[in-house]
Amino acid sequence: MSVSGIQGHPLEVTVVGGTRLKDTEWISRQDPYVCVEYGGNKFRTRTCTDGGKNPTFQEKFVFTLIEGLKEINVAVWNRNTLTYDDFIGSGKIHLQKVLSQGFDDATWTLQTITGRYAGELRLIMHYANAKRAATGNANSAPRYGAPVPQAHGAYYSQPPTAYPSSFPYPPPATYPPAPYPAPSAYYPPQPYPSPPQASAYYPPGPFPGIYPPLY
Repeated sequence: MSVSGIQGHPLEVTVVGGTRLKDTEWISRQDPYVCVEYGGNKFRTRTCTDGGKNPTFQEKFVFTLIEGLKEINVAVWNRNTLTYDDFIGSGKIHLQKVLSQGFDDATWTLQTITGRYAGELRLIMHYANAKRAATGNANSAPRYGAPVPQAHGAYYSQPPTAYPSSFPYPPPATYPPAPYPAPSAYYPPQPYPSPPQASAYYPPGPFPGIYPPLY
């Protein structure tokens, strides 16, 4: 179902936590954090120190919805002190359910740069204007069970159930057959030509001098 009329309305997104995240540390436990981006607006959770593969965040952000934009991008990183942060995984969050029903509590799969499984991220989303949009669509739709006017009944009558066996037309006039003369009175018999004879204008084959002799 397509959802419209979301421009400018708030969307609440709560980052609950991650499960089975890819481990980027060899010795110590990793320190994950999440970056959430929608329509150019970016938010970052706090770093879950020693969160390892199953960090907990419980942070809520509020985005202003944009008409036609129904995806949120998320990325999970491992915080490092002396080196660059390590990329764990990313994913796309679809907003179709929360925009149509007003609530969505789901776990979304994360992938590495090469498309491999990198764990899961749980989000809880709220959209308060979903019920208002559904009410507006229900009021504009026709009521169920309303009678539908039948336009054809006023212009066409019911066809007859039976047809007469005969129509009051006069029988066709009969005409006496005209006498035809015998064929011999108009067309005298024609003599058949004699069988064709060999023409004197074409010499009998073979024709010397036209085709080369066979060797």
